[in-house]
Amino acid sequence: MTTADMIKQLCEQINISIAELARRIGQTPQNFNKKLKRETVTLDELKAIADVLGVFFKQSFTLSDGNEIKISNE
Repeated sequence: MTTADMIKQLCEQINISIAELARRIGQTPQNFNKKLKRETVTLDELKAIADVLGVFFKQSFTLSDGNEIKISNE
């Protein structure tokens, strides 16, 4: 699953349009759609999406010993 697919699925589950999400994170719908198509959504934008939608975002590496290196908006 791509990042764009995840964002689209999130919007569907929360019942918000991609255009509305773009506006909430301070972007034009046209610009944000281009980022989705090119797969160039940044980590800061992913955190902003989580913040404006009231969900948690977590990105991590899990080492073989169970330790995690993570980025999160929690």
